[in-house]
Amino acid sequence: MKDIEIPRFVKWAGGKQQLMKQFEPFFPKKFKRYFEPFVGSGAVAFYIIQKFHPTEVFLSDTNEELINAFHVVKTDVEKLIILLKKHKSEHLADSKTYYYRIRKQNPAELPALERAARFIYLNRTCFNGLYRVNAKGQFNVPIGSYKNPDIVQDDKLRKISKLLQNVTLQVMPFEKILDLAKDGDFIYFDPPYYPLKKGNNFTTYTKDNFLEKEHMLLAEVFKKLSQKGCLCMESNSDTTFIHELYSDFNRRVVRARRMINCDASGRGEVNELVITNY
Repeated sequence: MKDIEIPRFVKWAGGKQQLMKQFEPFFPKKFKRYFEPFVGSGAVAFYIIQKFHPTEVFLSDTNEELINAFHVVKTDVEKLIILLKKHKSEHLADSKTYYYRIRKQNPAELPALERAARFIYLNRTCFNGLYRVNAKGQFNVPIGSYKNPDIVQDDKLRKISKLLQNVTLQVMPFEKILDLAKDGDFIYFDPPYYPLKKGNNFTTYTKDNFLEKEHMLLAEVFKKLSQKGCLCMESNSDTTFIHELYSDFNRRVVRARRMINCDASGRGEVNELVITNY
């Protein structure tokens, strides 16, 4: 069987593009609708859509910038490509000056199209592909040292746009999934991971950090969805805390290569946990 191409238009910490062959045995063989409350780069969703053809797909995240970018890729991809080409031209002319001028913009004051182009431009040119915000919600990653960053990616964007045509996109906290998912639905959770060691986690995708209490709430949501007859799968860190939270469920360890991390020691191959209720 031909390998499924998994396109992505953003770099994202914890992206699952390289893990699909390891994940394949863990996906349920049959389900109705697909939900992903921490969509990130969308790698798993794009694989699921092409492999299983769910009747409905719901992708969400609390990161407004990310979901807006998904919306624009879905609805206005050609105009987005034009704007990204302009960003690339300006960046190549004077990368440092241009990068910090664009970073300084307030995205909330921009129209959706310009906001999405800004988000993608910064994501493709910032240091190590990080998406990090400060307590005020302002993107604060410095420029990366790329000579010719891949800013436009027009073919990938067009493919992703087609994959998103029948997808529902929402800015939504993960616990709201309890109001939407029903018996027979498949939900994949890919939260910001519980840290392997204190201070080594990377959870600043939004100004609201994902801490221990959020992981405990997620475990409760996982249990409640299981009681509703939903098929649930989660990726998280291979730590005692996570093993204890999900002690009633199936847990398997996979090896993952991590390239995006604030700390260089957090890159390279690490163990990750795959949790399922089936």
